Amino acid sequence: MSTLSGSSILITGGTGSFGKAFIRHALDHLDPRRLVVFSRDELKQYEVRQQVGDDPRLRWFIGDVRDERRLARALHGVDFVIHAAALKQVDTAEYNPFEFVKTNILGSQNVIEAAIDAGVQKVVALSTDKASSPINLYGATKLTADKLFISGNHYAAAYPTRFAVVRYGNVMGSRGSVIPFFKKLAGEGRPLPITDVRCTRFFITLEKAVEMVVDAFELMQGGELLVPRIPSMKVTDLAHAVAPGAELVDVGLRPGEKLHEEMISPEEGRRAVSVGDGKYFVIQPDLASWGYVTPKGAQPVPGGFSYRSDTNDRWYSQEELSAIIETPL
Repeated sequence: MSTLSGSSILITGGTGSFGKAFIRHALDHLDPRRLVVFSRDELKQYEVRQQVGDDPRLRWFIGDVRDERRLARALHGVDFVIHAAALKQVDTAEYNPFEFVKTNILGSQNVIEAAIDAGVQKVVALSTDKASSPINLYGATKLTADKLFISGNHYAAAYPTRFAVVRYGNVMGSRGSVIPFFKKLAGEGRPLPITDVRCTRFFITLEKAVEMVVDAFELMQGGELLVPRIPSMKVTDLAHAVAPGAELVDVGLRPGEKLHEEMISPEEGRRAVSVGDGKYFVIQPDLASWGYVTPKGAQPVPGGFSYRSDTNDRWYSQEELSAIIETPL
């Protein structure tokens, strides 16, 4: 039985791609006593309610993570929190930096403070590969949020609340994913723009992302930054899988975009271990006043370890990409 079964769960940003996938998984497999969907857009909440039906275990809270008092009200009686709310568009962040700081950094602090005050047991925050060695403002705000959640365990050391972070790559089929964009262009017979034909990326399915978060609640002591061992892919292979034979046009990297993605930097690699029979890496906290210990069975990673999409030892084939793309979300 899952740790989450029979509990009260709240998910911030609950009407996003991850949130919708988690709601379906939780209702079908986790049997929560109560599932609180916390998000700021009433239209998206209405649309998701039409999709998932009127399950009596669901509660719908309009609210913004920038509003700590609203979070405090929503967290009353909640056992577990998934923090998925964030502003995520790289180019939008460069033009609207203050807004990204308010949501991704100050909003994260609000979630931490409210969770401790409400006596929440465990909080798992969603991060991104762009938080590792960030070169854009979005990545910098997410790295800051990661560190806030890890350090939140110091603030909560005398309380029951514990915090952990999961960091993964691009999500296939999520809002903003390149796959629907490529499909649209291919359907119109237009060439597919490739930022750089050398680009590699980490890609994870929504199903695997949800599975990882559920696993994090089982594995965590507090202070972990959990990274999945997932395959890399060449962006050109993805384009050919979406539209075989389509013309590809090299348009160059956008501002703030990397040629290859990274999920564990060399500096973070010094604190990394492999857990779950090699399913995940854990970046362990530097300082753990709350009593974190290295997990039983954890395996050390090689010296000088880093985890990048271009040097990964696992790769999607074009056939595997085609099969994933054809799977209904």
